Amino acid sequence: MDYLGEIAALLTSVLFSFTAVIFAQASRAIGSQITNRVRLVIALIYLLIINLILFGQPLPIGAGIERWVWLSLSGIIGLALGDMFLFRTYEHIGPRLGMLLMSLAPVIGALLAWLFFGETLLPGQIAGIAITLSGIAWVVGTRPAENSNQPRVDGRGLLFGVLAATGQAVGLVLSKQGMTGDFSPFAANAIRMLAAMMVFWLMTFAQRQGQETIAAVRRDRSALKLIAIGAFIGPVLGVSASLLAVQHAEIGVASTLMALPPVFLLPISYFVFKERFGWQTVAGTLVAMSGVALLFLV
Repeated sequence: MDYLGEIAALLTSVLFSFTAVIFAQASRAIGSQITNRVRLVIALIYLLIINLILFGQPLPIGAGIERWVWLSLSGIIGLALGDMFLFRTYEHIGPRLGMLLMSLAPVIGALLAWLFFGETLLPGQIAGIAITLSGIAWVVGTRPAENSNQPRVDGRGLLFGVLAATGQAVGLVLSKQGMTGDFSPFAANAIRMLAAMMVFWLMTFAQRQGQETIAAVRRDRSALKLIAIGAFIGPVLGVSASLLAVQHAEIGVASTLMALPPVFLLPISYFVFKERFGWQTVAGTLVAMSGVALLFLV
């Protein structure tokens, strides 16, 4: 199917737009670390059930050692470490500004793909990426309204955002290496999620924070419901769509389209949170979408 990778990348952006809001709320309620630990467990349970239904086994045991190694490394770097920094970014500077820093991921991803896979981008695709990133930066960089609850920008939040973008880019590059052929995105996602969960929970037990995590979830059942919903929308459906995207499109193009959540967050913020935007935000949105259109036309 033409543009399958690009369409999957756009779907990823839509799904991640909702999870950015959901996980930001959960992180502020029980902490980013606890939210990340719990959502990995819930997402893995979802994926095991989906793979059992689709393929008759919860994990792709016969996928081959090399594929398991690449996808496991992708999960550890992209999901365990990268998302750990992303959740800290949400906690410090909020989802809108956090997404501005995540727009660095396409640039990092395209550079890594050029270095390791020899992927080249056409001049029109490079222009589309540049225009899209400019629009995204304009959207999330616009000063919020006076009645906005946008957290103050701090140095740690900025650092966490850059580290999160780097983790996502490296994770996508490793995923592409492990997704050669027609390997199922749901099966690949299960491998990545299993590796990420094991590493993250080993760190949790090493820091003796297992009981604290369980106690926090028991205290705040509403946060647990948010995490359960967000885990299905983001880590299950969203991440699987992102794997399908890098499997069928250049990493630079796919990661650029997956950097659009700041744009899709606009209607969510307008209708759900009743935020109002100035002309700069609207203009930035139009610039970003024109870049997306250029990616499809080239």
